[in-house]
Amino acid sequence: MLSSLKQAAVRAERPRELWDEVGAALVVSTQQRFEDEEDPQGNPWPQSLRARFFGGRTLTDTASLVQSITHEASDDGVAVGTNVLYAAIHQTGGRIEAKKARALRFRLPGGNGFIAVKAVTMPRRAFLGLDEADGKEIAAIAGAYLGAEEGGDAGR
Repeated sequence: MLSSLKQAAVRAERPRELWDEVGAALVVSTQQRFEDEEDPQGNPWPQSLRARFFGGRTLTDTASLVQSITHEASDDGVAVGTNVLYAAIHQTGGRIEAKKARALRFRLPGGNGFIAVKAVTMPRRAFLGLDEADGKEIAAIAGAYLGAEEGGDAGR
């Protein structure tokens, strides 16, 4: 028992491995949201015009966004995210305005030309965040990491 406690104390001082495991689990959870097309609270994403008119899934045309989800762990914690530039507008929603050109141009459904507009409002389609299942998974990972499975009492 004492050796297990010492091992848990050492592991708690340098928890990068724990955070790495948590980050990997959160990446999988975040990628599942793309499959489910819903935010961390379980709310469905508004369907994109591309998906509505041309088929496919919202936020998954080329899958570059979902495939870019990654994590970075240290002894201080873990960050889960992406470096894809357009991810932020989907996460938070917002208005996109033409800045360098007079208008934004979009292909019309059916391939019948283009439309030009000064601005568009993107709906929020959050994919980053924690849900209840994530909390339970993190607790299970932390318990196993600190030896709760071996001692049986660490969770009390």
